[in-house]
Amino acid sequence: MKPSPPERRPGRELDRALVWLRRDLRADDHAALHHALRAARQVWCCFVFDSTILDALPRADRRVEFIRDSLVGVDAELRALAASHGIEGAGLIVRHGAAADEIPRLAAALRAQAVYANHDDEPAALARDTRVRGRLADIGVALHTSKDHVVFERSEVLTMSGGAFSVFTPYKNAWLKKLDPFYLKAYPLAHHADALAPRPAGETLPTLESIGFQRTNLHTLRLPSGPAGAQELLDDFLGRIDRYHDTRDFPAVKGPSYLSTHLRFGTVSIRRLAREAFQRFIAGSRGAEVWLSELIWRDFYHQVLHHHPRVVEHAFKPEYDRIAWEHGKHADALFAAWCEGRTGYPLVDAAMHQLNQTGYMHNRLRMVVASFLTKDLGLDWRRGEAYFALHLNDFDLAANNGGWQWAASSGCDAQPYFRIFNPVSQSEKFDPDGRFIRRYVPALAALPDKLIHAPWLARPVDLAAANVELGRDYPAPLVAHEVARAKTLERYAVVKAAR
Repeated sequence: MKPSPPERRPGRELDRALVWLRRDLRADDHAALHHALRAARQVWCCFVFDSTILDALPRADRRVEFIRDSLVGVDAELRALAASHGIEGAGLIVRHGAAADEIPRLAAALRAQAVYANHDDEPAALARDTRVRGRLADIGVALHTSKDHVVFERSEVLTMSGGAFSVFTPYKNAWLKKLDPFYLKAYPLAHHADALAPRPAGETLPTLESIGFQRTNLHTLRLPSGPAGAQELLDDFLGRIDRYHDTRDFPAVKGPSYLSTHLRFGTVSIRRLAREAFQRFIAGSRGAEVWLSELIWRDFYHQVLHHHPRVVEHAFKPEYDRIAWEHGKHADALFAAWCEGRTGYPLVDAAMHQLNQTGYMHNRLRMVVASFLTKDLGLDWRRGEAYFALHLNDFDLAANNGGWQWAASSGCDAQPYFRIFNPVSQSEKFDPDGRFIRRYVPALAALPDKLIHAPWLARPVDLAAANVELGRDYPAPLVAHEVARAKTLERYAVVKAAR
């Protein structure tokens, strides 16, 4: 016997509502779901595998597999939440098609009076939401959206003159000054979950293959999916967070939280993470303070994208669009070598192999390889940004764009344009014993620690002893760093002249 519809509580003004999950794949501390449960007597949750996004992706894409696996966890959470109120048959509704078609169609089929979703400020997502809002309006359905993906969004943290910040440190200070426990409170769901409605008959979660994708190596990468996977990683990281400031820059060390993919797809609440970090920060943890700063960087890049959407195609600092990047067949060959980890610089190549093999790249290495592409090879940062967008499990437009523009010195930072990372000194400093290089560039494994960072400087006898022949087992450097540095200063002179 199906349970009776929940009694109308004060404030529940709607009969039926639909919650549209996007980059918020959880049923815990969820703003849109909270608002829907409080507003309506019957609430369904759905996710759309949006063909307008998926059609452009390779058929073996770890992110699609991560999403599909995470939906299993979300479905289980919803069913458990409903069951706690005696409601059976609840769970997640999943569709595959263009979201602009599927959401209005599903809302009409459910006779929903409103659709609830959380904000997504990427330009393409805003355009999609505009289309969906219009289609819903045509059938008399409202679209309500809420903040959920960041702690502070859009214009919540502004300068004293009311403008958007363009430098991180003042933004961080203002962010911390504004923060109080209210902004980190979780949205309660359990008390209102009696409004969760059973799914329509015959609804099941699609397989990866049924939406046209293939299995990847995701399950061998120790990246657990879904809300349970996020909890597993968070529990592990909280045991190490006090040492984060000492360990975060060394790619061979277990220093990061490894939560970035979960943050990207919202399988964990940003409020939960910021709350955990802030509580430890005020208790005196230096590691928690530094990690909280990383979360603030994330908010910062999202507000930059909101106020300056032109950064998707152009430099934040317009004068940097004057730079003449290398182009033509030679530039294409350099780019291919960078993508494939054939630059002749071991740390750069190891980082690119890590990305290509796993979909993950350590944050320090993201800076190293981005600097190398733009300032050693002289290639447009947009080429590297696009490659990361295709391969990173945790790809997030705001953070990816912000990070690449930071490396190219064209973005929101006060550093001079001549910031150029030396790939050898970075290697010696952050992978001193070559552990990371040996893992991803095994051809160099037998070289001594002191030689593994720049094998072209090794004596022939040392290379022979390690069974390494440059050009056969490992490439010679594409460029000489000091020569490339001089060319970069010359290339960037146009920026200085424009000031």
